[in-house]
This record gives sequence, structure tokens and C-alpha cells, in this order.
Amino acid sequence: MERWEMADVTFTWLNGGVTHMDGGAMFGVVPKPLWSRKYPLNENNQIELRTDPILIQVDGKNLLVETGIGNGKFIEKSLRNFGITQESKVEESLSKLGLTVGEIDYVLMTHMHFDHLSGATKWDGDKLISTFPNATYWVQEVEWEETRNPNIRSRNTYFEANWQAIEDQVKTFSDKVEVVEGVQLIHTGGHSAGHCILKVERDGETAIHLADIMPTHAHQNVLWVLAYDDYPIDSIAMKQKYLLPAIEKQAWFFFYHDYKYRVLKWDEEGKVVEEAVLRNQENE
Repeated sequence: MERWEMADVTFTWLNGGVTHMDGGAMFGVVPKPLWSRKYPLNENNQIELRTDPILIQVDGKNLLVETGIGNGKFIEKSLRNFGITQESKVEESLSKLGLTVGEIDYVLMTHMHFDHLSGATKWDGDKLISTFPNATYWVQEVEWEETRNPNIRSRNTYFEANWQAIEDQVKTFSDKVEVVEGVQLIHTGGHSAGHCILKVERDGETAIHLADIMPTHAHQNVLWVLAYDDYPIDSIAMKQKYLLPAIEKQAWFFFYHDYKYRVLKWDEEGKVVEEAVLRNQENE
């Protein structure tokens, strides 16, 4: 597991499993000769996308960003279609840190798509129960509504099996919520109507998680948005609003999906990675 500290905050990446999604869909209208220079692909034109929750420890609290892909939540056809080659080891990761699932205080959901929420519930015999029974889930209110009442498109990613067992643990917000001092979920829309980003500001330092409006380092260009985005123009606008100023201010960027980088800092022009924590595959 990779750990990184910023000010008085500790970030640790847990093993939440891995998917492999179509590269063309992940880069939208960007031509393959361009995006394939920046992100590797396999023989099926799929790119590796980790689903590794980020444990944030601050002020004596344990905050988990996303929940991973879970275990036993997909039939064989889905495992193949989503390129799931490894399921979650979040509980094992927590155990190595001397923690249990019962010690997670908050789960911060940028949105509720299956690759972010499947680890929220687990099988107990033939019943699905909450994986993190003592946690409060913070979810944007529009996202929570669509999670429970998906439309003809979104029903392919908002699954009842992932949210019914945590329904009583969910708290919602509209524009933003500060979960602990300096840790904010901020509504952006774009990828989904209720999509959020996460900003951590402590002691004059800033780290930002743009979630699925910049799922990997290769999506840094504001125009490089996903075919999966419900509102791509909003994704572009939010990248202009949050990404570009953060680069200029030398903020850190951390990732849930990236195959290579856990966290990085670009130069002021966004052209060179000046500092980074790399994923260590030997730890998985």
C-alpha cells in the first residue's frame, strides 16, 4: 500500500480491485493515436482502471473515498464485459493498517456508479449487508435521487445491490459539505448529474481529487472527457474551473482509477510531473 502525507493528513491507497474499460469510451472523441501515447491499452483496446479507495486520516477520523469494486457482486458476463481481473481486498488492506471496517467514520462518494460503490455492501450468507456499518455516507442529493431512481441509461450503473443495505447511513448535501475541517465534497455535475470532486486544504497545502472528470493523469486536457459522461460540456467547464487554477497554484492531484500515479504535482504550466507517488504493484 502506498502512503502519502500532506500537512497533518495521511492518505493510504487500499486495494479495491481493478477493471479494464474500453479506451475509446474512456477518452470520448479523442483519436486513439493521441490518447494511446499517454495511457497503455491491451489487445482488446481496454485500459486498466484501478478502483482503489483512498483512506484519509485526519483529526482522529478515518475517511474513505469510494469503496472499490467489492467481492462476488458480478456474474461471469459482467466480469468479462467490465474487464474485472481482481476483486476487492479492502478489508485485508485495512487489517494491515491495524483497522477494521467498523472503524471507518465516513465514506465520501464522488458519485454512485458501480465501480465506485460496489464495495459498499458485501454478502453475509445470502444477504447483502453494509461493509462499513458504522460509517456515514456523504452523497450529493441529486446523485442519491438518481441512484434510487435511475433512468433508462443510468440504470446500467446504479444497482440496488450496492445501496439498499446502506440507505440508513446516507446523508446528502446540495452544493458542498465540509466533512472535517478542510475536507470538502463539492458538487460539479458533468460525469453524472450529482458528480462531486474532493478538495483537501490543510495548513496552506491543497490536494484535489477530480474523480471521473479527470479519472487518470492522461485526462488532464480539459477537452478530454469520457463518452460515459452524461453532461460532457459540464465536465469541460468544471475542469476549467478547478483543474487549471489548481495546476497554477501547485496543488496536488490524487487518483482512484489511475494505473500508474497515486498522487502527483505538475509544474505551473501542467506539462511536467514534478513530484509523484507511484503505484507499487508488488504490494498488491
